Amino acid sequence: MQHYTGGLPPDSEAAPSTHKLVRWLGAVSAAILRKSADLFRIAGALKVPLKRDAQPGVRTCSGAGFCFSEAHMGSIGHVTPQRMQFTQPLPLRGGGALPAYELVYETYGKLNAQRNNAVLVCHALNASHHVAGTYEGQTKSVGWWDNLVGPGKPLDTQSFFVIGVNNLGSCFGSTGPMHPNPDPKAGGRAYGADFPVLTVQDWVDSQARLMDALGITQLAAVIGGSLGGMQALDWSLRYPERLRQCIAIAAAPNLSAQNIAFNEVARRAIVTDPDFHGGHFYEHGTLPRRGLRVARMIGHITYLSDDAMDAKFGRELKHNALSYSTQNIEFQIEGYLRHQGDKFSEYFDANTYLLITRALDYFDPAQEHGGSLTRAFAVARSKFQLVSFTTDWRFPPERSREIVKALVDNGLDASYAEIVAPHGHDAFLLDDPRYHGVLRACFANIATALT
Repeated sequence: MQHYTGGLPPDSEAAPSTHKLVRWLGAVSAAILRKSADLFRIAGALKVPLKRDAQPGVRTCSGAGFCFSEAHMGSIGHVTPQRMQFTQPLPLRGGGALPAYELVYETYGKLNAQRNNAVLVCHALNASHHVAGTYEGQTKSVGWWDNLVGPGKPLDTQSFFVIGVNNLGSCFGSTGPMHPNPDPKAGGRAYGADFPVLTVQDWVDSQARLMDALGITQLAAVIGGSLGGMQALDWSLRYPERLRQCIAIAAAPNLSAQNIAFNEVARRAIVTDPDFHGGHFYEHGTLPRRGLRVARMIGHITYLSDDAMDAKFGRELKHNALSYSTQNIEFQIEGYLRHQGDKFSEYFDANTYLLITRALDYFDPAQEHGGSLTRAFAVARSKFQLVSFTTDWRFPPERSREIVKALVDNGLDASYAEIVAPHGHDAFLLDDPRYHGVLRACFANIATALT
């Protein structure tokens, strides 16, 4: 069921001419890119003011022409996680295999009779399977992408069967460092630092096994932001016939040296915490909170743009006057970062942080192809939608353009939206009508193709 209620979808016969369509949508199709003398001269999104009526139940519009009715959007409501056990060992890219393991996942909407309307949502560093909805009896339990997934939302659960999976190595239910190590030599203690190092490819392989168990041979789409976007890209390479659309948001084809450096500093903060105990802190009854706090503070800085930080905090003082101390909190931004670090250290696992940031470091599909991203994507068969944000300095727009160029070089059906947004990397989690408009149109086209 299509819930696009205004403007022109990109495949509309009444749509504007090609170049007007690009400016209107903020997306670049592969056909347009191939004809352009300057490949990315027209790739930027149109900088337009948003027109938003504050009254509930009215249409929200962007100057780019996207409109949708807020009255038709709703919550999924209460959801319940599910578990799937796998007895066959999972071969790992780094060698060896993970023995019997368990994946935690959630589903929203209904799988149709043709079993072809499933959409897999891949999560980023500190997210989980809990993509949308709430848990009964738990306050503040809204899913991490609830603004995107639900009835009448861009990823409409009235049209799609949406699946969120908690990746292996996480600390939110799927088999990870906190679980018992089945090796008899471990004596029943938790894996801890002995949990095998994982890669994005390992996660995708485990997700494919879950799809097999659910009876889904081909996905309508795989979508993810940041590290989730890397998983979506890897799906298009490892299982090219098993998805029809790859949607990668605020992603990159690999990490820059600067990004690897940020991850390494964060990891060193954790492993040098005296309470880390070589990764076996569980049996010592302690947590490396100090290291986790610093790691989160470092990471959080990279998720926000300079403009967003300045607008939210500037040089505002925590108190009315300076205390002239090297230890006290003097500025509001210091207090904010410490708060984020404190909160993170109470719910996230240190070994999980090490594993996931290392998986980020390792992701580089071009490496096996002599550094050529074009050759890496030669096996891809799906359609692609890429989205980037102008102030994302962790995975800036030029990294998405690298991917788009590789797709265009291979003659693949690719669209690209570069959204003018002030929020930095975290923009993929936020409400932006232009951004959500692009995804709404994308999923409306996918839904139309299913009928």
